[in-house]
Amino acid sequence: MTWITDEDHGVLTLPSGRLIRGRGLSRPLPPGRRPEFAVHLLGREPEPVDWESRWLRWPDFRLPADREQARTLLHEAWERSAHERVEFACAGGRGRTGTALACVAVLDGVPADEAVRYVRERYDRHAVETPWQRRYVERFTRP
Repeated sequence: MTWITDEDHGVLTLPSGRLIRGRGLSRPLPPGRRPEFAVHLLGREPEPVDWESRWLRWPDFRLPADREQARTLLHEAWERSAHERVEFACAGGRGRTGTALACVAVLDGVPADEAVRYVRERYDRHAVETPWQRRYVERFTRP
């Protein structure tokens, strides 16, 4: 597949078998293959990286500043994960990253009301940190 295995640190396996890594930018890049495409979920513009990336303005503990841009980038990441190494990254790798992973799980077929649990069981038990992030996922729909 696109990563070495789903056992790699922070790699979420979606129901389709697609793999997407979530991580915190405050920690060093984990060992293994580098991403080919990343979506950085931060309140301020991120540092440049050596692979293709997009910035989605998303303040800590909040929701994306531009919901339409968020939907577009989440869908692009999901589509690219079929053939590329994709990651979502915020500062800590839990709240915003977990929320993005849960939304992508919805795109992959997980019912929206089960997506937070799905990500907490398979990625990080603390993923999706706030009630409004949880509601955002529950209201997220497939195109």
